[in-house]
Amino acid sequence: MPEYKLKLRRYDPESGQPAYWSEYDVDLDAERSVLQGILTARDDQDGSIGIRCSCRAAICGSCAVRINGKTALACNTAIGEAAEKAGDGNPIVVEPMNNMPVIKDLIVDMDAVHWKKVQRVVPWLLPDGDPPEREYVVPAESMIDITQSMACIQCGACVGACLSMEANPDFIGPAALAKAYRFVGDPRDGQERERLKDLAEDPDGLYTCTHCFACVEVCPKDVAPMNQIMRLRRRATGDFGIKDRNNGYGHEKAFVNLIEKYGTLHEAQLLPRSFGDGSLLKGQTEPGAVKELIENLPTAIRGLKSGKVSPVKALWHHKLPGQENVKRIFDEVHAKEDRLELNLYIVGEGNDEEIGAMAEIAKEDV
Repeated sequence: MPEYKLKLRRYDPESGQPAYWSEYDVDLDAERSVLQGILTARDDQDGSIGIRCSCRAAICGSCAVRINGKTALACNTAIGEAAEKAGDGNPIVVEPMNNMPVIKDLIVDMDAVHWKKVQRVVPWLLPDGDPPEREYVVPAESMIDITQSMACIQCGACVGACLSMEANPDFIGPAALAKAYRFVGDPRDGQERERLKDLAEDPDGLYTCTHCFACVEVCPKDVAPMNQIMRLRRRATGDFGIKDRNNGYGHEKAFVNLIEKYGTLHEAQLLPRSFGDGSLLKGQTEPGAVKELIENLPTAIRGLKSGKVSPVKALWHHKLPGQENVKRIFDEVHAKEDRLELNLYIVGEGNDEEIGAMAEIAKEDV
């Protein structure tokens, strides 16, 4: 069996000492997991190593750590592959997840961050009216849309990888928002609009995600939390027209309207239009929008002084060659009575004819 070197970040708050690194050599087959390597080191060399684990089969989600700088389930990561990614002669570096306090070594305090934020989104059904005499009966097809978010095993990998949470610890986070969509999309829940408005109005909520895709990359169950966040936004703006104090509604409308008109983003117009309803003038005369425009005048002045923005560029923007084809795509989408959701998580869930038609339009425009 080949020999692998593990480099573990150690920390025991009770000792009063700072964190340090320990290295261990373990003999294992390449297909065995990094978790098995850690447990082997603990059993044979150092019984004080702290690691949380249970099922060892990528089901419980308790062994999430950072391996070579990327969050993953230790039980679902082959030690041979981890060694290859570490590079020749380099040890496999294992650390606790980011964005959560460390309890000991590789064990983080999930209650302090992850579960606290999940509780924030009210993770249970809030149906309207009296409960039925027996169980709720829901057609299977109506639950397809939330199947992806239901696959979450609450491992916290996305929380540990979230760059938005690293910059703003108050951000609700990808796991909690994915959990929120599980109930927003459930036909039994009667508080859909209230849930969406609450998350949209929260300054650390729905619109704090910066689309870094880190949560999508590390999720072991393909829940793609960022996708669920985008679905929440589409429900809030497209289905309920919720105009929030964070300007999420105006920003989305401004972005879409500018791309539809020009084919490329007119950045000088994006900020002022975001304060209204996405259009050039309508909505920007409202008291709240005027106040925010005035507050952002220093930003505009700095842009003018630096040359990044000019009066001409602020008012005029060239259209993309072949812009009529971009407009045709928008017209095709707007002509649909129902929004087309390309949920590729469920094989065969999409309407093949609609997806094919959209693909043909895109192909013609290339």
